[in-house]
Amino acid sequence: MSIKLTRRTLIRTGAAAAALPLIGAPAIAQGWPNKTIRVIAPFSAGSTVDVVGRLLLDPLSQILGQTMVLENRVGAGGMTGATMVARADPDGYTLLINSSAHSAIPAIYPKVVYDAARDFAAVTSLGSSPNVTVVSPEKGFKTLKDLVAAAKSRSGGLTFATAGVGSATHLSTERFRASAGFEAVHVPFKGMPETLTEVMTGRVDMYFCPITPALPLIRDGKVLALAVSSSRPASALPEVPW
Repeated sequence: MSIKLTRRTLIRTGAAAAALPLIGAPAIAQGWPNKTIRVIAPFSAGSTVDVVGRLLLDPLSQILGQTMVLENRVGAGGMTGATMVARADPDGYTLLINSSAHSAIPAIYPKVVYDAARDFAAVTSLGSSPNVTVVSPEKGFKTLKDLVAAAKSRSGGLTFATAGVGSATHLSTERFRASAGFEAVHVPFKGMPETLTEVMTGRVDMYFCPITPALPLIRDGKVLALAVSSSRPASALPEVPW
């Protein structure tokens, strides 16, 4: 079976130790692992999925005593990488580390070549990360209320960037846009780094971005954080409204 890394929190103190019984124990008696393990990240380098995966793989590979190689296979909101894993040999040597987009893809794309539930075996959850709404400081928006007011006052609304159609960044923005009652033009990109660049330069108005890749730019004042999507203040951005 191909393995999707979901279910149960893993990235925290002692995370690497927790991974062994969840992934390795059922197969150790069969000699697993005895060759390199491929881990597919369906989003670009620098994305939250990519960063979390790289933080996990080094200590986990030491525990398993086997090399783990992360590959970025970008496209279609995560579907390109997931398709690779679904089609891989069902031997436990090709893993998928994905975002919540994994379960949403079948509702977004009319033709998906895999079954998101049947073709993957969930292993563990690596944690959760809220999105943060970021804009260029040059836009003049100081609050989320300012952004919504500007969107409603303009014909066609604003533009918003995402990491691809069907990605978590896309769906969270659409939900917010519909709830706030304004129009906006979707500008999808292949990955978060280039998306943040377009927002930072002001070529795209806003981006609902996971905190991890946006944090350095927020701290340097290159983008402005208007709000986080969590139900409580984010520990990394405690001063940002939620």
